Amino acid sequence: MIKAQKYARMVVESVKFVESSRVSASSGLAEVIQSMAEPVDMEITTEANAAIIAFKSPSMSDVDGIAAAATKIKEFVKTNRPRTLVFDFGAVRFFSSLVLGLLLDVRQNLATYGGEAVVSGINPQLHRVFKITNLNKVFRFFASRQDAVEAANAD
Repeated sequence: MIKAQKYARMVVESVKFVESSRVSASSGLAEVIQSMAEPVDMEITTEANAAIIAFKSPSMSDVDGIAAAATKIKEFVKTNRPRTLVFDFGAVRFFSSLVLGLLLDVRQNLATYGGEAVVSGINPQLHRVFKITNLNKVFRFFASRQDAVEAANAD
């Protein structure tokens, strides 16, 4: 598992580089660097049989921000024990490898009582990271948050 996480970290850092190189001239490099250092903004809600972690930050690369988000998510899981936890990446353009580690850690916590972590709304570039690291075989993916919630209710 540790070897896979190191590989995932390397892949995600490469994706971040590619994504940052695509930034248009109008957005400005300073603005992109500033957004990378911001804390992770997220919203935790529940709908029917699913809990949703909706990431609101376009960039999830701040180490302290990801650590703080991980603490909140783990505490939520410990307290509420959701059957399905949807990670909604609809607003996210790129993330660091720490996010993959967070997803795997939360997935492991959920598995102790039969819960499941799923991913929704992820853009094609970030989805490639999951494919390259074979994490697309670990998580189920849904085009939208609503699709994920409907699947949770059908299970």
